[in-house]
Amino acid sequence: MKDDNLNIIANKFTIEGLIDTIEPFGNGHINNTFLVTTSNKRYILQRISDAFDVTLLMKNIDAVTSFMALKSDNPDRQMKLIHTSDNKNYYSDESGNYRMYTFVEGSICLEAPESTNDFYESALAFGNFQKMLEDFPAETLFEPIKDFHNTPNRYKIFKETILKDKMDRVKEVKEEIDFALSREKEAGILQNLRDTGKLPTRVTHNDTKLNNVLFDKDTRKSLCVIDLDTVMPGLSLYDFGDAIRFGAATAKEDEKDLSKMTVNLDMFRAFTRGYLQSCNLTDEEIENIVLGSKTMTLECGVRFLTDYLDGDNYFRTSYAGQNLDRCRTQFKLVGEIEKNTEKMKEIVKEELSKIKNK
Repeated sequence: MKDDNLNIIANKFTIEGLIDTIEPFGNGHINNTFLVTTSNKRYILQRISDAFDVTLLMKNIDAVTSFMALKSDNPDRQMKLIHTSDNKNYYSDESGNYRMYTFVEGSICLEAPESTNDFYESALAFGNFQKMLEDFPAETLFEPIKDFHNTPNRYKIFKETILKDKMDRVKEVKEEIDFALSREKEAGILQNLRDTGKLPTRVTHNDTKLNNVLFDKDTRKSLCVIDLDTVMPGLSLYDFGDAIRFGAATAKEDEKDLSKMTVNLDMFRAFTRGYLQSCNLTDEEIENIVLGSKTMTLECGVRFLTDYLDGDNYFRTSYAGQNLDRCRTQFKLVGEIEKNTEKMKEIVKEELSKIKNK
């Protein structure tokens, strides 16, 4: 995209000062991101992916960020949405749809935790996100991805894909299919508890990777969460479980040597401590928190396997069989969580006891 067009687009928003530079920023795969530097401030300009319904998506983000701004102890270090000069939350032209945020100065992103403290701080950020939005009417939010963490529905699609077997791959993965199907009933527990109202529907982030947290570059304290494209109604255990799936795993998502994959209990403890400290979970949520880790890992493995059987149409791959490798690492992690379930439950009890005794 030409710089002069980006200048025109950036000036459609209510920015302070004159634009000095606009440069590509970050390494995101979904949206094109630019750093806008003016004589007064810096901003983040993004071209929004065409995969989203932009009007409903931006309505979500506008509502959530505005609500959190009222709750934040330090709004200057939170991500703030900048409206256009005619007070719209995004701008459109023939090149696409764009939004703008304030740039959080003095912040950094981490691709992976370099210590248990990094993971603890990320838990504080995601837990605080939950706490700030605990009285937000979650049911008013649009679902950018319908049934995103409806695990029974993921299994329904999985079984339909097995029956179609359009790539003639089912015969290669009997063991993986059996592993998934043998755990189908347990995989539906969280959704059933949500459907019956035993687990509260909350505003959830749904992409709780470490690189969606901003840290203070000097103190390494967490500041806020970013990337709100998948914010929607859901369960707190979705966010908790997906964070553990990513941050407490001891191997890469596509690691071929499965002996390298287990659950790091120190990382699990660190995230559990931060999450329990920063948000108000019900007794039912706490009771099922370890199941959240297992369910999200299993669901992700089922999704990878479904995509492999369907011809690798959803997840981007860089080599043949990558989705199958991804599936196998997730299933190995599920097995490791199963082996360590009692230890993980004990960690939850210990951390909860520390909080209550403070």
